[in-house]
Amino acid sequence: MHFRIINYFNKQIVTFATMEFSSKLLEKAVNEISQLPGIGKRTALRLVLHLLKQPKEQTGFLTQALVNMREDIKFCESCHNISDTAICEICSNTNRNHQIVCVVEDIRDVMAIENTGQFKGIYHVLGGKISPIDGVGPSQLKIASLVEKVRSGKLTEVIFALSSTMEGDTTNFYIYKQISDSDIIISTIARGIAVGDELEYADEVTLGRSILQRLPFEKAIKNN
Repeated sequence: MHFRIINYFNKQIVTFATMEFSSKLLEKAVNEISQLPGIGKRTALRLVLHLLKQPKEQTGFLTQALVNMREDIKFCESCHNISDTAICEICSNTNRNHQIVCVVEDIRDVMAIENTGQFKGIYHVLGGKISPIDGVGPSQLKIASLVEKVRSGKLTEVIFALSSTMEGDTTNFYIYKQISDSDIIISTIARGIAVGDELEYADEVTLGRSILQRLPFEKAIKNN
């Protein structure tokens, strides 16, 4: 089957051909892999053909690893980070400062900050950002448990380390309004991170400095 697109302004005709598969099994595998973020049909086909060239047990290892991950992976009962156990390694580490909590969007941000080696506190993973356009409200994030931690009186500082996007700033401000009456320091990472950038893409040096040079959140609001 072919699709034809006619550009009447430039009088050009462009024809796109759909993939023709010699095997329904191959087609199904390609279709499933192409559902992954950033992977189109052509990349999916290359991956599938690569797997076909490998020994069968190698594909078995991959399949089993994915099944085990899906069935056995847990979320830390304390910080909501992905973990193999009920309490993750960071939260169970007695050498960490459990009075300082860094609030992040997801596990990728935890990994990014940990790679800097500059933060010795613990984390709180929200699981996303407030985004009305995407139908994500405060009740769908792990905000209530964060507020509960603050109310417990065991924290001395909460650091906002969400991406410097409109959604990230909205989420920061919402949480700030929930905990601003508590007797703790509320800070945000320094804007060494460019406005609009996702945290996970920041280089380790810049991100590390942003953690160390964090600002009082109230001051950051006024600067914005």
